[in-house]
Amino acid sequence: MLHLTASCLFASILTATPQTELCVEEVISIRRSGATLIATTSLRFHFRYFSSLSGETNMSLTLSKRKNDQEDKFEDARESIPVATTMNLLSSLEECTTGLYLFLNNRFSDAINLIHPWSKNSMYHSLMYGFFMVFKAILTFEPQDLQIGMIAAKDALNTCNNFRKKTKMTLSHLVSKQEIMAITEEELHAEVCYAECLILKSFMSFIQDESMLAFLKSEISVGSSYQIYKDCQQILMQIPDNQSKTHKHLVGGIKFGLGAFNLMLSLVPPRILKLLNIIGYSGDREVGLSLLHESASETHINNIISLLTLLFYYNYIYVDFGVEKVYNPATEDLFLVYLQKFPNCVILKFFHARSSMLKGDFKNAQLKLQECIFTQNEWKQVHHLCYWEFMWCHILEQDWRQAYHYANLLSQQSRWSKAIYMYSKAIILALLPSHFVKSVSEDINSLFLKVEGLRIKFLGSSVPIEKFVAGKGQRYGTTTGWFTAQPLLEFIYAWSGFRVMSKKVELISSWLSIIDRGEDLLQENPHKEYGTDDISLLNLLKGLCLKHLGKYKKAEYYFNRVIQKDKLLKYDHYLVPYAYYELGILHYLKGDYARATKNLDKVRNYKDYSMETQLQFRTHIALEQIAKEK
Repeated sequence: MLHLTASCLFASILTATPQTELCVEEVISIRRSGATLIATTSLRFHFRYFSSLSGETNMSLTLSKRKNDQEDKFEDARESIPVATTMNLLSSLEECTTGLYLFLNNRFSDAINLIHPWSKNSMYHSLMYGFFMVFKAILTFEPQDLQIGMIAAKDALNTCNNFRKKTKMTLSHLVSKQEIMAITEEELHAEVCYAECLILKSFMSFIQDESMLAFLKSEISVGSSYQIYKDCQQILMQIPDNQSKTHKHLVGGIKFGLGAFNLMLSLVPPRILKLLNIIGYSGDREVGLSLLHESASETHINNIISLLTLLFYYNYIYVDFGVEKVYNPATEDLFLVYLQKFPNCVILKFFHARSSMLKGDFKNAQLKLQECIFTQNEWKQVHHLCYWEFMWCHILEQDWRQAYHYANLLSQQSRWSKAIYMYSKAIILALLPSHFVKSVSEDINSLFLKVEGLRIKFLGSSVPIEKFVAGKGQRYGTTTGWFTAQPLLEFIYAWSGFRVMSKKVELISSWLSIIDRGEDLLQENPHKEYGTDDISLLNLLKGLCLKHLGKYKKAEYYFNRVIQKDKLLKYDHYLVPYAYYELGILHYLKGDYARATKNLDKVRNYKDYSMETQLQFRTHIALEQIAKEK
């Protein structure tokens, strides 16, 4: 997030190279509404500031003397960034881009301090400040930050509303050419900003208010936001091309909104869409991804948010729900361009680590995560994201002590999910020697039993994954005779860990050996009450490992063994629908789309089991993918 406000400089920053040459007039002639704002800022400040924001430390600047031998006089360098005294649409976009670049260089307080003064009088400042505060609230989950985030989102909504068209008629009712031509570009910008603010406020409402009424209100707001984006797109198609410097920001914002909504709605199963009938829309995933990629490839204030949406999709949603076999190379290339421009950006570094992990390069992932931690200390909650990924790297590599170290850090420092962190500690300690457990003053059974009391609620209901681990915690904390790796194996499956490992055959083979040992132990000493459930779990995981190893016939055998125990399972009823899903994906990978569809359709016959919603999403996306490839 930055402060060079001439629009030509923003384009230069995005394309800067060590050989870039700029004249001094371009560097210091920074104007807003015709009034020079930084007439007293020293040249030395601009050199240092411009260089740090663009990510280039050896950028050379060629100075040209002003005509008539006139030279500018400068004061000493200022560490603080002057506050604007006037603001119009163009200058607000330029200053907000400055703030965004500061943010991308981990100067979070500087970004907030720059944006906040105008957050009640400028639509883009209000939107940017709302985004910063909501982002911080999500990271910390502290009650005070959540409250500040909600207030900022509401204030942003009110500010943007003040700039909207002063009529009771919505954009979708502007049917005549005369009415459409009468709307100003600033009013269209206000509509786009208002739509984004609706999403921010809805998200904060969803987090803070547990009532179903709040949920319905949020969905109505989201539907209104999507309609605004669609209306703005229709209006742009009917008016002449606009060559103003602000127009590209408007177009980019609409592409981001339509792209994000198409992607989000395409992931939702029809059954759940019916429950959310108030939205009344469906999405096209390919259209959504294409629009987001276009938006991220262009120069405007929403490009980085478009990129982050793509990165989140491919690094998390895609891994958990998708059936694609490769990471999107176009998005990866685009990501590397941004990473080159902002090499110290902790958010981009984090996604770089995550993508390395998904490629099976766990060592590089850990190096990148370490860089994330060392890069900034202002928002230490970012460290918690890294601790979570560190924990998973060590779990998948079977380094139990280091995995416990990060699980313990999370349980002590993070507010996100104490229940999951406590369960993580317990299942990892179960695999460590008893003398180590004593050395850290932990009792495994006590940890398992504490999980239940740490659960949180949204919309008056338990978070599904927390409900799942709480039930497992009661089981493992009150019984004996279970295979020590069994809870961890199940946890890895719940978090799509086997798919993460699929790039490293040796890791899959190593975990398959652990499963084989567990199967032998449980068959020798079956548990009277949980025996069938335990063996069926290991059969499901064994089939999964064999599938990733390309041994489809053997994998199919073990999936069918789980399905055959359908009526005998006492507790883990989720195993059968998940076995049908895995069998369907196996046939999809073999190219047998008919059998794949048949098995995936059977998933829909099951209800009221653990992690049901997750499987509904996965099944919907798989069936949609098969339909496209038939």
